[in-house]
Amino acid sequence: MNAIRTLLVLTLLLGLGYPMLVTGLGQWLFPAQANGSLIHDGAGRLIGSALIGQGFTGAGYFHSRPSATGYDGAGSGATNLPQGSAARRAFAEAQPYSHPAMLTKSASGVDPDLPLAAALEQVPRIAAARGLPAAKVQSLVLSRRQAGILGPQVVNVLLLNLALDKEPYAR
Repeated sequence: MNAIRTLLVLTLLLGLGYPMLVTGLGQWLFPAQANGSLIHDGAGRLIGSALIGQGFTGAGYFHSRPSATGYDGAGSGATNLPQGSAARRAFAEAQPYSHPAMLTKSASGVDPDLPLAAALEQVPRIAAARGLPAAKVQSLVLSRRQAGILGPQVVNVLLLNLALDKEPYAR
């Protein structure tokens, strides 16, 4: 009987009480992050999440890492193609980039960040497409970098492209 009582108490405490406490604290202390770091435009329309990568293809935008899932967060996953496979070599040869992050798909398929060097590699293309000085675009990238505490410095592609859209085109 003691085992059943202990099971019930622990189930209520750890199965209901603790998750409710953590969820409540998260909603109270970090409401934006607890709800997916969603980004809305000025009219309140959902643009995306700072936590899930999106595909950008325009010449005037920073491109994200390739995605094996089509940037679908519901079905994230890697391709599992070996490094030397013919399919991976063909993909790399078709890319205009040389930075390794732009030549390999992220493990989750929805990585929202690029290494700083991969973003800086795209500066000349974006500056030319938007008619902006390359120094201005590079400054924008550097101002949006995030500290690389556990790895290289990174830039969130969605947030960077939104900041880029606030810059007036020269043409």
